[in-house]
Amino acid sequence: MKSFLSLAFAGLSVTALLTFSPFTKAQWYESTGHANVQNGDTSAAKSAAIKDAITQALVFSGARVSSVQTLVDGVLMQDQLKISSHGEIQKIELISENKYDNKFAVTLRLDIFSQTEQCPQNSFNKFVAVTQSQLVHREHAKMGQIFDVSKAISKNIFTSLQKSKMSAVPIAYYNNAISVDKYFSQQHDYSNAQLEEISSRSNAQYVLLSQITSLSTSDKLNNDYAFWQDEAYERSYNIEFALFDGTTYEQLWQNSYHTQAIWPFEKTTIVDVNSDRFWQSPYGQSITDINQSVSYDIQAAMACLPTQGKIMHMENSKIVINLGKAHGLKKGQMLSIAHHNYLTDAAGNVMPHTITTLNKIRVEQLYQQTAVAVSIDDKPLPGVQINDVVEIISQDL
Repeated sequence: MKSFLSLAFAGLSVTALLTFSPFTKAQWYESTGHANVQNGDTSAAKSAAIKDAITQALVFSGARVSSVQTLVDGVLMQDQLKISSHGEIQKIELISENKYDNKFAVTLRLDIFSQTEQCPQNSFNKFVAVTQSQLVHREHAKMGQIFDVSKAISKNIFTSLQKSKMSAVPIAYYNNAISVDKYFSQQHDYSNAQLEEISSRSNAQYVLLSQITSLSTSDKLNNDYAFWQDEAYERSYNIEFALFDGTTYEQLWQNSYHTQAIWPFEKTTIVDVNSDRFWQSPYGQSITDINQSVSYDIQAAMACLPTQGKIMHMENSKIVINLGKAHGLKKGQMLSIAHHNYLTDAAGNVMPHTITTLNKIRVEQLYQQTAVAVSIDDKPLPGVQINDVVEIISQDL
């Protein structure tokens, strides 16, 4: 039996998976959310699955989601929605719910009256380099000897972003460890050169950095006298993220996440963090759940960011840029050009600075990662140089 939840929230929008009634702009959208059942708590798993389903629909719209409503036993109990978008969710229909293999799945349909105003940048892909997370307290990895967990977690984050298939496209840059603690300090005395190098080597405009601040364990949960029970500990997972523009070095988004779950392995067991045994454990599943939320938040934060590239080569009126089909470009696409410069303040800090020119170019030849563009009047472009910034001009802007 289908149940309906009548909701009226101002400012919501969702990208259509199914579209009906084009004359009234009423649209139904269907999404399925998943969550792990922990400690037999199916009610919490159902709420988490509903949250996951709603979040997926919202993020597809390019909405900026910082939190989502939680629904308990099918009733909206607490409105924790913080979102910037255009449209209204009129109804949420519960299509199905299913428990399988210690997981809970919920399928929802959402009735949305969308507004005409949307985020035009969301139709173009933005590439983000996913770097290796830094483990702040290496001694926290001693139990289980999980010293390679930084790389494994970064790979899991990359996979979560990849599966979301939205405008933020991840580039794997997590094979080598990097120092990121300065990017999370209050002084912000980080290296612009490092951001530029990561961006250049990965051909990604945006750079995602992270640091794991806690993997600490609690005292043993079960009783020493209950010798028939397996050892069990509770272990935390705290991680911080920061998103930077590799061209302007500006910090665009920052957030922290934390959870804790049962560490079911014996104290002296060496655990392979790349194994199914680790990721299918309650602790590994809790990390995956957090990383899935992270991927949604990153997609939402990046939805309305511009897609920019650089001029790689010039010859008369023809320009080669590092944007192509993978970024959503089409033949005839118009782009603006800006000079990349630096300013030095009174304290000697070097700051990036861009000066937008009147020059515009049009895509003539298109490849997967690059394109050849020409000036709109087919004449040489005065003052334009290699490494100048190009930005997609949306027809909706």
